[in-house]
Amino acid sequence: MKHLTILVPEGQNNLSSIVGAYKIFTRANEYWTRIGKRELFTIQLAGVSKKVEFYEGLFTVKPHTNISSITKTNLIIIPSLNHNYQKAVKGNTALIDWIAKRYKDGAEIASICTGAFMLASSGLLDGKSCSTHWAAADNFRSMFPKVNLQTDALITDENGIYTNGGAYSFLNLMIYLVEKYYDRQTAIFCSKVFQIEMDRNSQSAFAIFTGQKLHGDEMVKKAQTYIESNLHEKISVEHLSSRFSVGRRNFDRRFIKATGNTPVEYSQRVKIESAKKAFETSRKTINEVMYEVGYSDVKAFREVFRKITGMSPVEYKWKYNKEAVLV
Repeated sequence: MKHLTILVPEGQNNLSSIVGAYKIFTRANEYWTRIGKRELFTIQLAGVSKKVEFYEGLFTVKPHTNISSITKTNLIIIPSLNHNYQKAVKGNTALIDWIAKRYKDGAEIASICTGAFMLASSGLLDGKSCSTHWAAADNFRSMFPKVNLQTDALITDENGIYTNGGAYSFLNLMIYLVEKYYDRQTAIFCSKVFQIEMDRNSQSAFAIFTGQKLHGDEMVKKAQTYIESNLHEKISVEHLSSRFSVGRRNFDRRFIKATGNTPVEYSQRVKIESAKKAFETSRKTINEVMYEVGYSDVKAFREVFRKITGMSPVEYKWKYNKEAVLV
């Protein structure tokens, strides 16, 4: 029988990802016994304290065991952390060291939402792809520049390490892991019982682009402000680099290093974010919004919008503003 460890970090305020992971894998075990198979996992909640309080003591979790008693496990699930990431990491060094040791011993690891901060602190994500909540992306990049953060990805899967996007999208990761460890039929059963959409692979439609501003390059910050203040214009990289008296190649390099996007990608994301807000809050037509954010070609606008959000302008408008007239 395999062993599953669901970690209970210290000083946290997020309980749902611990409970959700426990319930889904427990139900997957029950399904296997019902169809005549043995339970696949022994499931244990583990931490360094006998009990951990959540939401100012409203709830308490009592882990089954201390991590020191687990020297062999097959899968480790790291739940979401609170939003003071540095404090959360600093207060869980024992868990972080334990995670690194177990991975070297052959365990696979899955981080949920901002649990990626704990995983990245172990060094195991250096040079690898990773996802986390879109709202935590700027903080994550500044703390872990060696990690290849995939802001649009809902799930990453690389060398026995799994990560996922934000909030309740962890349910999609759990279904993904159930299929990986049990089988497709068990994953379908769990998705139906818990009413979780299967095979979702992007958090793009939920992301709110705010721009990466937690960097020290003042020239890039000025360029970002200029792009954001001139949405209706089609701004070329040559225009930007000359405006700030920097060579084209050097401008590109500095912009990518600071923001994680090329200048063109950044401009596209800013424009599409503005378009999204217009679709959500107004009755403007697709063409009206398109012109407002600096596009004159409907096909190009649709392609960029779909690339960034995962859906067409019409689909987005229908999803978030059903009362608007669809044109």
